[in-house]
Amino acid sequence: QVQLVESGGGLVQPGGSLRLSCTASGFTFSSYPMRWYRQPPGKERELVAYINSVGGTTTYTDSVKGRFTISRDNAKAAVYLQMNILKPEDTAVYYCHVIVRAGNYWGRGTQVTVSS
Repeated sequence: QVQLVESGGGLVQPGGSLRLSCTASGFTFSSYPMRWYRQPPGKERELVAYINSVGGTTTYTDSVKGRFTISRDNAKAAVYLQMNILKPEDTAVYYCHVIVRAGNYWGRGTQVTVSS
């Protein structure tokens, strides 16, 4: 079965950096685009970043452009989110997501808290 496991979250000061990782199993990872979402406290889940199956195309929500970078390693079946110049408004639970055979799959998420 499809499994996604996020890691790398934590508490960081404003202006700091974190690198999130998501390891995948149960499907042919190299064939599928991947996404990172986040859900701030009390708000809806939102799409943060997208990467196509080979890593040649990436897109970002406007609020993270120039600060976040999505990447993937198909040999390791992993997708990453490098987050720089973090702001308090980046505080959220971050989720890895994939659509496989019309099914939506999510990891359990990793908490990112940006606070001084």
